Amino acid sequence: MTKLRGVVEHITYQNPENGWSVMKVKVKDYKDLVTLTGSLLDVPVGSVLLCEGQWKVDARYGQQFVVESWEEVMPATIYGIEKYLGSGLVKGIGPAYARAIVSRFGLETLDVIENDIERLLEVPRLGRKRMEKIRESWEKQKDIKEVMVFLQGYGVSTAYAAKIYRQYQKDSIKTVKENPYQLADDIWGIGFKTADSIASKMGYGNSDPRRCRSGILYTLNQLAEEGHVYAEPEQLVTAAKELLQADEEPIRKAVADMIEAKDLIADNDVLYLPPFYHAENGSAKRLTTLLSESFFSDMAAEEAVPYGSQPDNGIVYDEVQQAAIRQALESKVMVLTGGPGTGKTTTTQGIIAAFKSRGMQILLAAPTGRAAKRMTEATGMEAKTIHRLLEYNPMDGYKRNDENPLEGDALIVDECSMIDIMLFYNLMKAIPSKMRLILVGDIDQLPSVGAGNVLRDIIDSQRIPVVRLTRIFRQAQTSRIVMNAHAINAGRFPNISNGKDTDFFFIKAEDAGAIPQLIVSLVRDRLSRAYSCNPKEIQVLTPMQRGNVGAGNLNTELQNALNPSGESLTRGGYTFRRGDKVMQIRNNYDKNVFNGDIGYVNAVDTTERTLTVIYDGRLVEYDVSELDELTLAYAVTIHKSQGSEFPVVVMPVTMKHFVMLQRNLIYTGITRAKKICVLVGTTKALAYAIHNQTVSRRNTKLKDRLNNNCL
Repeated sequence: MTKLRGVVEHITYQNPENGWSVMKVKVKDYKDLVTLTGSLLDVPVGSVLLCEGQWKVDARYGQQFVVESWEEVMPATIYGIEKYLGSGLVKGIGPAYARAIVSRFGLETLDVIENDIERLLEVPRLGRKRMEKIRESWEKQKDIKEVMVFLQGYGVSTAYAAKIYRQYQKDSIKTVKENPYQLADDIWGIGFKTADSIASKMGYGNSDPRRCRSGILYTLNQLAEEGHVYAEPEQLVTAAKELLQADEEPIRKAVADMIEAKDLIADNDVLYLPPFYHAENGSAKRLTTLLSESFFSDMAAEEAVPYGSQPDNGIVYDEVQQAAIRQALESKVMVLTGGPGTGKTTTTQGIIAAFKSRGMQILLAAPTGRAAKRMTEATGMEAKTIHRLLEYNPMDGYKRNDENPLEGDALIVDECSMIDIMLFYNLMKAIPSKMRLILVGDIDQLPSVGAGNVLRDIIDSQRIPVVRLTRIFRQAQTSRIVMNAHAINAGRFPNISNGKDTDFFFIKAEDAGAIPQLIVSLVRDRLSRAYSCNPKEIQVLTPMQRGNVGAGNLNTELQNALNPSGESLTRGGYTFRRGDKVMQIRNNYDKNVFNGDIGYVNAVDTTERTLTVIYDGRLVEYDVSELDELTLAYAVTIHKSQGSEFPVVVMPVTMKHFVMLQRNLIYTGITRAKKICVLVGTTKALAYAIHNQTVSRRNTKLKDRLNNNCL
């Protein structure tokens, strides 16, 4: 085994899935930079690494040092100290100040900062305010270092150490020693597998009750991410057994103990995490109560004529739209559904006009900021995100609830296919008994990213009036996007004959390996020129995250083509630069940004190790350790695009994606395109998707509960 000590100069590549990295390091007595490869995730530029490993010669990339184990050490050379301080690890010191400090104190620099920090005032233009900032950051770094050194012994990366420290401060080491599985419960980004690897190195056995409990919670949360509200007992035990590689008996005992401790709820022979049980049961009860609540109205007797067969603001409603408006006037709760071009927006406008003419106060809402903005543009009235409508803040939760309900006569909610059971429950809690509720959405789109299948379950329960719009209006019939979306939804192959005046194109590409560069060329050159738009406004949608035509790789290729250089911060395998298009991938209530929100990097501060993202005119700051909440968004999965519309959409459709090729996925992707939709791939893959209607069933009981079977 060979030892190597070097300063990290540049990170060439990082795989966020497994931490495998390629980086360039400066090693004393070596003329050229040395290539390191190995599991080195979240090692920042400027770090000094002491590595053990082997030299090897790669046929393609030449000589490399393959790292088997490593630790981060303090720098011992002037060059190393300058690089270390200038990396941004210590807030208040960027490259320029690092140079100035090291030129004044040389090899004594770190000793000065540690033991006699007031001497930093000897450095030209370094004032007391900056010195105090450096002192605070240095002390914090020392504490983090202590936690880091402890955790590195158990294979935990530096970035996770920073997160652990932020959560537990000086109790970090004590907490991890007492129960490493606590990390998986408390810290986003540290899942069961990371906690389990720490625990195994600490000597925890496979059947340890704490391990079984954590593994069961992880399994249930994985099922929730797949859309399930509950688990069948055998489904849970089988999945947990596979995950834990443990005997069945301790897993069943852990389940029984968790039921007793109320960490799990057993209901009608199925198992729920408590929040999901209360959300589903509570939603059903509240919907049922709303439906049964009588309300005085002479509206039903009134004709909807002024908002029906006669023109109103130039709009003429057909019979089904008139029926929908009448239904809205007569019902406490109603669902309006239909595909693109069937007049959902126009009908919603008609419902609003009918309500307004009767002096009703109307509230409008949608699950995402983009969907709310579109609703505002379509109606001329303010529409809010559901979170904003319910006045959510991280300290107090939802201010609007059963004790402080919403004020108004009617609530219209758009893009309801996106609403998961947790959000729906919080919405239902805030709806007073006298308020009407109109749910609008396209039932044929993908279900919500979160757990549940709310809109589908409500429609299938047959307890609530549903108006389905099916007629495609003449204006929409000129759009091939609309006509092809409906053809696909009906199981027919779409019209892919490209033409000059069409808004839908199919580019045949048999070689999946060549598709990424073809997409780059379309986005950067061909489409942006043809339609006079900024390449960053063109949205690539893809069925999957992984693979060469998955979102991960396409983002790297598009970033290299559209935004290849500039000041940057790296985290989790992604480099973020000013101007990059990014997406938030978890709900962060403190920052008021939510899963699926798209913004642009507005500023990168390499000294403070922060970047600022602009979302619809609002600036949000992220520390470097929070960047795993962001991903590049030049390409996003179709699932993540729900509720959004983009002027131009490019979508690869290849057999590489065959596990994900489903009719509702392709339908959802196409309907995200407002002006131009371009599919790239093979007709075989498209035909496969159209014929594949196997929508994976979700474990939900909202339909049954609405039918009083499970209340």
